[in-house]
This record gives sequence, C-alpha cells and structure tokens, in this order.
Amino acid sequence: MNNPRTWKVGLVGYGEVGRILAEDLRAQGVVVSAYDLKLDSAATAGPLQAHAAQHGVQLAASSAELAAGADFIVSAVTASQTVPVAQACAPAIQKGAFFLDVNSASPGAKQRAASLIDSAGGRYVEGAVMTSVPPYRIKVPLLLGGAFALELAPLINSLGFAAKVASHKLGVASATKMCRSVMIKGLEAMVIESFTTARHYGVEDAVVASLYETFPGIDWEKQAAYFFQRVIEHGRRRSEEVREVTETVRDAGLTPWSTSGTAERQAWVADGADAGWFGEKRSPEFARSADWRIEADRMLAQVSKKD
Repeated sequence: MNNPRTWKVGLVGYGEVGRILAEDLRAQGVVVSAYDLKLDSAATAGPLQAHAAQHGVQLAASSAELAAGADFIVSAVTASQTVPVAQACAPAIQKGAFFLDVNSASPGAKQRAASLIDSAGGRYVEGAVMTSVPPYRIKVPLLLGGAFALELAPLINSLGFAAKVASHKLGVASATKMCRSVMIKGLEAMVIESFTTARHYGVEDAVVASLYETFPGIDWEKQAAYFFQRVIEHGRRRSEEVREVTETVRDAGLTPWSTSGTAERQAWVADGADAGWFGEKRSPEFARSADWRIEADRMLAQVSKKD
C-alpha cells in the first residue's frame, strides 16, 4: 500500500471527473477500474465503454465488485449518491483500503458516508474539489479531511494529485467547498438569469458594459459564455450540489433563500438540456457556443412557447 503506482484504483462515477482521472492515472501505468450507473443501460453505456476500451480501464458490474478489487477508491458521483455509494461499497471494501469521497456533498452527508466505510474497515477521506476540474485535470486543487487525510495526501500527490490537508476533522473540507459554492454556483445562476432577461428586453449590451465598468477585472463576455456552457452541460449535477449547499446553510441556522433559488435555476436549465433546447447531447456542438446570446435566445424561445 505504500507504493501508489502498484495500487488498483477504483473509480465510482465515470463521468467527466472520473474519465479525466482515469486518463491521467492510466498514462502512468496505474491499474484502473470504473463503475457508473450509466453502464447498466444500453442507451447510455456506449460512450463509457468506448472510453474505457481506448484507455485500458476495466469496467466493473457494480460498486461492490469494484470495491472488492481496489486498494484506493475514488467516489466521484452526483451529490445525491454520496451516501448510497458508500453503502454499496462498504460491505465489499478491502480492509485498510482508502476511500476518497470527492463528491460535492454537505458535511453531514460526508460524515454519514465515513461512518459506513470506517465501520467496514476502510479508511475514509473526504475530498473537496476547489475549482473546475478540466483545466487542471488530476492536479485540480483538492482539500482533504478526516483521520486518514494526512496519511493519504503524500501518497496520492505522488500520482499527480494536488491535495492539501484541511483538517483531521470530518466536515471542514466539505464546509469550505459548500460555502464557496454559495458564491460560484450562485453567480452562474445570476448571470444566466440576468443576461437572459436583459436579452429579452434588448438591453444586454448596456448591462454588460455596466458590469465591465463596475468589475473591470472580469471578462464578462467570456465568463458568461463559460457559465452558460457549464450549466447547460452539468446543470443536473450542479443543482444536486446546491441542494447539499442549502442543507449546509440550514445546518448553520440560516434560511437558505439564495441557494434555494440557485438550485431551482440550475435544475431549470438542466431540464431544458434534457428536453433538447440546446441540441442533442451527443452532438459535439451541444452547449459549445462561444456566444452566450445564442443559448439565451434558445431559452427565451422555449419560454415564449409557454405564453
């Protein structure tokens, strides 16, 4: 277990994050297996199977099968699946195997997942991904927490991770992530709502010009295009994350007015993406416009159909 390059790494969740980690680990010769719920359906399994074949990733039939053969497990699923994945892996996890939970879940959810894994003999570590993964890939800034965080950090950093221990106490890393998401996911929702509404009234250029004047350090055109694209592509995952954020805020004794609205807006965009507002998801042009106005117009076109 002291040489991570000899580990068998199991990825639960083979979405964007899982595939990036798989690629970067396989490039170093690390043995990688993966499981994702989408593998259970012929309608969604194809792209994952193709990616696995291309990169030499072994596909497991279930979370339990994956856990049984892994020295190091990374859980990278949607927020709502944080505890269910721990429940599925716990009965089969190898004694002493590390379980890194990088899901965007509340401190309470992480603590429940940790109890399941640790009780089964695994070593649970919470992880908080602190910015978007694609630009950084495996080197994305990662905060670790829990009793085994200090032990795991240097091991995974030797594989290219950029992990830093936040606390030996569970919940600190995820609380940091959740509080950041109040701002980041909220800003995404506000930009989409503001800019799309401005587009409806024909005042978008004036609004953008005013924002440049007030916050000259931000390229609002570029930032808006990025926000629209990311929410259209990943709004479902984001909305689930923000629902975890609302629980984090509520547990602090505050009413999560802002985050509740953010979750609704993110989910609304996700519903539109599922309904085909922005084209077919299998198309390479899906949500790839460099001009946010195109996506805003698509949203407005759908809204006008309801009038």
